[in-house]
Amino acid sequence: MELAELTDHARDAAMRGLKDWTLAEDAKSISRQFKFVDFNAAFAFMTRVALHAEKMDHHPDWSNVYNTVNVMLSTHDVGGLSARDLEMAKFIDGIA
Repeated sequence: MELAELTDHARDAAMRGLKDWTLAEDAKSISRQFKFVDFNAAFAFMTRVALHAEKMDHHPDWSNVYNTVNVMLSTHDVGGLSARDLEMAKFIDGIA
């Protein structure tokens, strides 16, 4: 599959299917905050995402403070959102 930035139409359609994800003002990334019961749960979530990210060779920009994980997805190679970001967001939603 060739890696390409999503068209405005494809991006907008995808966003309708991604609950709780926010499109950045410049439309180049999406982000979401996740809260867990404690640090262990947050870290377990991050570990599962990290293992999947390695398989995809597509890594999130993220931060963690205690039970909160902030995730930002963008495809740096195309300078914006790609199908890989949508796939990752759906995976993340499925395990959150």
